[in-house]
Amino acid sequence: MRSYWFWILMLGTAWTLGLIQLSMDVSEMPFRIFGSAIFFGLFFLMPLLKRMPLLALLNLMGMAALAIWIFWPAPGSPMNLYPLLIFPIIAGKAVYRLSVQGSVIIGIVLLAGALLHSLAGDSDISPIFILLYALLLGAALLFFRKSYIFEDGLLERNEALLSEYRKMKRRLLTDERAARQEERTQIARDIHDSVGHKLTALLMQLEVFRLQADGDTAEGLQDLKSLAKESLEETRSAVKTLKHDEAGGVTAIIGLIRKLEAESFLRIQFSVKHGALSAPLGNEQMVIVYRAVQEALTNIMRHSPAREAEIVFEAPGGSIFRFTVSNKTGETSPFREGFGLSSMRERVEQSGGAFKAGPENGLFIVKGSLPLIVKESDLE
Repeated sequence: MRSYWFWILMLGTAWTLGLIQLSMDVSEMPFRIFGSAIFFGLFFLMPLLKRMPLLALLNLMGMAALAIWIFWPAPGSPMNLYPLLIFPIIAGKAVYRLSVQGSVIIGIVLLAGALLHSLAGDSDISPIFILLYALLLGAALLFFRKSYIFEDGLLERNEALLSEYRKMKRRLLTDERAARQEERTQIARDIHDSVGHKLTALLMQLEVFRLQADGDTAEGLQDLKSLAKESLEETRSAVKTLKHDEAGGVTAIIGLIRKLEAESFLRIQFSVKHGALSAPLGNEQMVIVYRAVQEALTNIMRHSPAREAEIVFEAPGGSIFRFTVSNKTGETSPFREGFGLSSMRERVEQSGGAFKAGPENGLFIVKGSLPLIVKESDLE
């Protein structure tokens, strides 16, 4: 876009100076100014004809004919070199927009116009100079076209390699997750088959001994049975957690951040304040935090022009865990909570926490808090 405005500025400057240099009757001025307006109108139409090569060729031929007619010198007028700046811009536009055949046609039209200026005796520029100038310009434009095609091919190959790289990364991540889950399932199965069965057998034997004992012995066996039962329940809970395949925890969030930074070019600043890493979050709470962060970052990629975000975890006072995801936004339109954020609000509030999302002071902020489980040993 910047190059487009640079070239239109160069063309407008050369065109204005070329008109000033022309010696013409006052009666000719309105026609040449009107022709100039048509020329620039055609120039602004060129980007719209990118996928219509025939119309683009006709458009450029019209521009070339207008430039030749507008800058046709009057007999005895001083030398005007500005057309030699304008014609190359038209030729460069043809090389950039058209095929080789179309570019050659535009080049022939421009060269014929420049030679007619000279051969008609209305220009002091030598035809030999014009031919040498055209050869030099043609060589430069040919080199530009080859470089442009080569660079375009490199960009296409780079995009293809980048797409393949992302697919391989996703496949590797999926395979790694599947292998990890398979290993966790195997460990859970081993724990269930060995430790779980042995604890169940121990409970049955303790119950038999308790029924046969009396007094203090029976009471002691009851305590041992309760302890074994608690161990069995904790083992079952651990097995259930190992089999649970939903992501959660700080490690999973760091993995999500690395993935988004590598694949989506999203810059993320992740801050963990004192106490957040050691906060006693349950498995369900860790999953809620992960899903909230994931939903917030997904919304940033979909709706925000800014490609950066900030994530903050904190546990003030050790009684709650708080997470905040923020990013800059330039939107001033009314905010309406979508399905993803509404679902996240429901999950957080069902766990006894609080959730808030919306614009604040030029930022879009998603934040929530979850109550922490405080153990009795922590209170003593």
